[in-house]
Amino acid sequence: MASHWEEFYSTHLPPTDFEDNRKLLKEFCERHNKAGQRVVLITSGGTTVPLEHNTVRFVDNFSAGTRGAASAEYFLEHGYAVIFLHRLKSLEPFTRHFTGQKFMDMLELHERGPSTTITVKPDCVDIVAPILARYKAAQEAGRILYVTFTTVSDYFWLLRASCECLAQFETKALLYLAAAVSDFYIPSSELPTHKIQSGAGAPTISLQLVPKLLAPLVSLWVPHAYVVSFKLETDESILITKARDSMNKYKHKLVIGNILQTRRNRVVFVTPENNYEIVLTREQLLSGMEIEDTIVSNIIESHTEFIAQHKY
Repeated sequence: MASHWEEFYSTHLPPTDFEDNRKLLKEFCERHNKAGQRVVLITSGGTTVPLEHNTVRFVDNFSAGTRGAASAEYFLEHGYAVIFLHRLKSLEPFTRHFTGQKFMDMLELHERGPSTTITVKPDCVDIVAPILARYKAAQEAGRILYVTFTTVSDYFWLLRASCECLAQFETKALLYLAAAVSDFYIPSSELPTHKIQSGAGAPTISLQLVPKLLAPLVSLWVPHAYVVSFKLETDESILITKARDSMNKYKHKLVIGNILQTRRNRVVFVTPENNYEIVLTREQLLSGMEIEDTIVSNIIESHTEFIAQHKY
């Protein structure tokens, strides 16, 4: 009998651009593996659950992709190659600093007859220049690959394809699973083809549990990788227990727990041996410090120890 996750793959088609993305993943991983590079797969943003095949309505997950996008920048600073598997139109590294009208307000338009030039306002150069420099350095070195998903099915197919390419890195692969993955879905076979009509009255929608991919990921797809998952809760009293339960069930290396209301300034690291907090003070937050900087530094330190312990 097929497992829950195998059944999901057998009943849901891959995204239309799947083969193109798989080729990009394969080329990216082969190049960086030959160079002896460490690589991190960062998943970021929320998945959707369509209510129709020709999707007009869908159930979404709360996530702007802030943690994943910020973390990608810090992993790049530490020399990692980055696969950034993210929700389409969610926040991305570097451009996340200029959301909405903020970037347009930093520009000046100069019209001189037939020619027009655009410049960055002098008082904004010190803000834009270092971010642009880091972006250009990552792009020119080919150290970041952007791959997008929308639905939970897209995410499943692209996550497995990423893991298949990452397996060759063995202990040098790090998985940073920060995406907000739907817990429930409607099987493809039960979706109506066209838009649900309101004239028929309120629909009855039956949701099923989404398979937990941590199980095959840790035991089958990338058994030698350093795997980090996240646990978001709204109830402080169950956070450590839920994180510890996940750790014990899937046998990966680290669960990072956070509470919805305080996720910007406090997280809890839960390891097989212990748990400890990372907290930013109000002064640190006001100075512009991001908790992802400390999160990534701590993870890289643990990843380095992990690699050293598993040298053959």
